[in-house]
Amino acid sequence: MTDTTLDTLYCSNHPNVATSLRCNKCGKPICAKCAVRTPVGYRCKDCTRAQQQIFETAVWSDYIVAAVIAAPLAAVGGFLASRTGFFVLFIAPAFGGIVAEAVRWAVRRRRGRYLLWVAVGAFVLGCTPLVVLPLLGTLLALFSGATRGLGGGLFGLLLPLVYCAMGASTLYARLRGISV
Repeated sequence: MTDTTLDTLYCSNHPNVATSLRCNKCGKPICAKCAVRTPVGYRCKDCTRAQQQIFETAVWSDYIVAAVIAAPLAAVGGFLASRTGFFVLFIAPAFGGIVAEAVRWAVRRRRGRYLLWVAVGAFVLGCTPLVVLPLLGTLLALFSGATRGLGGGLFGLLLPLVYCAMGASTLYARLRGISV
């Protein structure tokens, strides 16, 4: 009979943790804390990070382009949608999708880790005047002593807020595929 001895492997990042798991790409021993589950097996964080960097193709100007497109389109769409009353529930998601496609087209379908968040942030920033201006009007009416119609002024804030929330969430969902 032959005597087989199993050598104990230790994690390459945590030298005091014994493991029997290896990265399926580079073969480096990794513990459960260091393992990243992928569709093809467990990989170390270094191999996963290197693979993700291949797909990040956005250049610095793409972030500016996304912001410059999303903010004005959100403001124009919000102005139009807030005038439609109840139909803002249908218009806001459609306009969020239009903004997402405009951003995707403008950056030529390049992907970036933070491109999604820049576009959503610019969308919300574009919606800000739609919320701030009615709020200032309501506050001015309140401080001038005109309490009549105050509830209508506060209710007027609801449509721009609904537009902003629904449009931004649609933009997020549509652009989520281009983030890394």
